[in-house]
Amino acid sequence: MVNISEFTTRLKKVMDFHQLSASMFADKVGVQRSSISHILSGRNKPSLDFILKVTSEFVDVDMYWLLNGKGSFPKNAETKVAATPTFFNETSAETVGKKIQRIVVFYSDGTFDEYQK
Repeated sequence: MVNISEFTTRLKKVMDFHQLSASMFADKVGVQRSSISHILSGRNKPSLDFILKVTSEFVDVDMYWLLNGKGSFPKNAETKVAATPTFFNETSAETVGKKIQRIVVFYSDGTFDEYQK
């Protein structure tokens, strides 16, 4: 059985991660804005169709994590940490005194990867 309050917390985490408001999230997933509002408020439970739309649109969301909280978000988060580029420690004449804190790569499908030192 899905704990609705925990589910809404995880759904909000996905929305925050992708920097989407509830209405933007609804538009991206392809559901009515009121549906998102009702799910987030706990009035309605998410349907299987809704879950499938979320996991289809956001490939970094694991269905098992979204429903039960087991696993990780984003998917394969452990491997992204291991793939941190080595140029964080490089310096040149133009960057003396400056340090890179993070690099964000945006993709055309609306997703992004973030690399932090």
